[in-house]
Amino acid sequence: MTSSAAVGRGGSGEGVIRSVIPARIDRLPWAPFHTRMVMALGVAWVLDGLEITIAGAVGAVLTEEGTLGLSSGTVGFIATVYLLGEVFGALLFGKLSDALGRKNLFIITLGVYLAGNAATALTWGNSGLAIAFLYLTRFVAGMGIGGEYAAINSAIDEMMPARYRGRVDIAVNGTYWAGAILGTLGELFLLNVLPHSIAWRIGFLIGPALGLCIWNLRRHLPESPRWLIMHGREQEAEDNIAFIEREVKGKQGAADLPPVDDSKAIDIKPQDPVNFVRLARVLFVEYTRRSILGATLMITQSFLYNAIFFTYTLVLTKIYGIDSSLAPAFLIAFAIGNLVGPLTLGHLFDTVGRRKMIAGTYILSGLLLALSAMLFQAGLLNAYTQTACWCIIFFFASAGASAAYLTVSEIFPMEIRAQAIALFFAIAQCFGAFGPWFYGKLIGDGSNHAALTFGYLIGAGVMIIGGLVEAFIGIDAEGKSLEDVANPLSVIKEAV
Repeated sequence: MTSSAAVGRGGSGEGVIRSVIPARIDRLPWAPFHTRMVMALGVAWVLDGLEITIAGAVGAVLTEEGTLGLSSGTVGFIATVYLLGEVFGALLFGKLSDALGRKNLFIITLGVYLAGNAATALTWGNSGLAIAFLYLTRFVAGMGIGGEYAAINSAIDEMMPARYRGRVDIAVNGTYWAGAILGTLGELFLLNVLPHSIAWRIGFLIGPALGLCIWNLRRHLPESPRWLIMHGREQEAEDNIAFIEREVKGKQGAADLPPVDDSKAIDIKPQDPVNFVRLARVLFVEYTRRSILGATLMITQSFLYNAIFFTYTLVLTKIYGIDSSLAPAFLIAFAIGNLVGPLTLGHLFDTVGRRKMIAGTYILSGLLLALSAMLFQAGLLNAYTQTACWCIIFFFASAGASAAYLTVSEIFPMEIRAQAIALFFAIAQCFGAFGPWFYGKLIGDGSNHAALTFGYLIGAGVMIIGGLVEAFIGIDAEGKSLEDVANPLSVIKEAV
């Protein structure tokens, strides 16, 4: 029996490393170290929810003469530029995260986000140059957040014990809605207390202030020992896993952790970074079914969320006659339902299982959406009951959507994990961007309820399709080591 990081070389060939590091990570009990890690890394989702909400809240303000005096078209394009930045950042930093390490990238991406947002608050005037500067800063901020998704989900999954991985990932992904609540409350306060010319600038500084608070926490996190050992950096991997084990045992000297049997070791031969051709082959040839699964789950949830969330204020104001100044209060209720779902249901994805829970939450949210569409068409809903329906629907949908990110981060080999997350995130964003435009057309002036009902039924069908795909080809990854879910590309397979 052994608990060493690497057990010799050469047993399976030149340059081969035998390691029990994955098993050492998976045997750890929950400890304050894991809490600090989740706090330091999980804030990425809070920041994105904050960004999207604040940008939406200040949109109308930026058209006022006392602020930037922008046109509605210019303001509307700000969100598009931010989303494009997310896609570009995810693809760029996802590749770098697989090549350079998780820690390097979750420090860099946070810095990129902080710089982009701080620069946004410095925008002045509505000249062509000023507007170009504004778009550039939003693109840079989006790049940082997109890169965060790839690096953060990879790091959390690789340093989290297997039995906790599902609930932690789902809870972290669900905190997007904590950011949405924070952003809504912050802007409601700022816009009603301060002059609008100052309030919108401070609003864009809320995220950087939060990011700075966790900067130091991130600096003291170790690099993923899994990533290090897969790249042949044995001594660093041993140092980092030893650091984690000391943190888990505590400074007071808890009982020794149980040793890890050598039968749980893996033999690996470090490889060069995966290029695009190899990535495409792994995803779409070697892991075709898993790629179909990941793409389906990500696209379906993105379409539904972008469609409903970005047009909900239009439904409130044009169909239910709610004053635009009161609409954010309804969005807070909507966000609470989305936040509570992952936090309360997350553990079931580890106990009941991935396939059952993902398929169940997708299909149930689709059926509930179809039911609410019928109630809407029958004229039985008002702004308050419609919001109550959304809260119930997205209580389940949010847990399922968070599990979609979990799925794409754990079902592919470690060497391409961040790139896989980035690629499927980018695909989902591109498809999801169609939703707001489509539903905005259906809403129109608010008089054609039948068209919107049809749109809601499409959204319901999309989610049910996602659930059925999961039911048929989903992966039962609960409680399993990442290496058992997807063999790393560098693992030396035993001869049969």
